[in-house]
Amino acid sequence: MGSRAEKGVSGRVLTLTTGAVCAAFLTGCAAERPPVGQVWDPYEQSNRETHEMNKALVATFAKDAKGGEPGPLGKAVSNVGHNLGLPRMVLNSVLQGRPEPAVKNTLRFAVNSTIGVAGIFDPAGHWFNLTEEETDFGETLHVWGVREGAYMELPVIGPSTERDTLGRIVDMAIDPVGHLLRGNERAASVALRFGAKIVDSQRYAATANSILFDSADSYTQSRLLYLQNRRHQLSGQEDLDAESFDPYEDPYLDPYAQ
Repeated sequence: MGSRAEKGVSGRVLTLTTGAVCAAFLTGCAAERPPVGQVWDPYEQSNRETHEMNKALVATFAKDAKGGEPGPLGKAVSNVGHNLGLPRMVLNSVLQGRPEPAVKNTLRFAVNSTIGVAGIFDPAGHWFNLTEEETDFGETLHVWGVREGAYMELPVIGPSTERDTLGRIVDMAIDPVGHLLRGNERAASVALRFGAKIVDSQRYAATANSILFDSADSYTQSRLLYLQNRRHQLSGQEDLDAESFDPYEDPYLDPYAQ
């Protein structure tokens, strides 16, 4: 018989996930949508304003970043951050009814948290071929049949959709690590995962900067690439907008360049 705390956490997860599905369903029914596979961007004006703000941040702090693999410290931060995110991925795989990635991520977390010294090293990947099976609550909503909704550009975070934005919020609320850790430990966990995202983004900084600063319309280009990649990740659907983007050509080709 589980403890009151365990029952409380389970109840909160059920309440949050149920609320998330209802909110996504109501959002999706609120406006007329184009056929699946096309771009739906009713917030384009405000999205473009947010995009310009994000672009200015990159220009200030990371425009000259060269990209490439991080050094030993950056690699350690990335490893620990990813390791702390595994319990959330396990939970999402369970909610999706996918036991195989749930088991794989559980074993990876167990090995790297022990032999890998709290996730600093990656023996699970190097020795046992237990690579990370990435997932999130946005994918859980997709599996449950919730449509992606309108395109959104979020401050600092960047490209998203209504479904993925809701997924980010729920992921933070149901994260098992967040419920287990308290005080300074919880703050350190958040900082490490944020640091891991920065390190990961630095790997592809040169490509990202090329899209932002060398495209004739960086907003449209970013939107197309995000939706193409996300849809392919979720369902293998590579065709984003056949009239303006060919996924079999250079993936960073600017369709608006003259």
